[in-house]
Amino acid sequence: MLTKTVTIGEKEVTFKSSAAIPRLYRIKFKRDIFKDLNRLEKSYKERDDGTKELEIEDLEIFENVAYIMALHADPSIPKTIEDWLDQFEMFSIYEILPQILELWGSNLFTEVPQPKK
Repeated sequence: MLTKTVTIGEKEVTFKSSAAIPRLYRIKFKRDIFKDLNRLEKSYKERDDGTKELEIEDLEIFENVAYIMALHADPSIPKTIEDWLDQFEMFSIYEILPQILELWGSNLFTEVPQPKK
């Protein structure tokens, strides 16, 4: 299990990534987190003109992933994603998304068994 604390506006939020995340995500959102994060990573990469832009559906994926990782770290947060998001001022997704992707990637790296030599 890995955790990372990120400042969103003036609020510190802890995110947790573990082997339980895919199951929690599937139960809560009825979606596959592996497919969603793959899409999110592809969408986040810079476009040919150097800009970054996410579609509305990608924004929803970001919100869902951030929420489930925050809920996993702190079960006392609001029980709906809308109530959880409502506690923040406007913030740049482009400041938070790379940190969540890094946390997810770090967890995958530590969970994959190394091949025997």
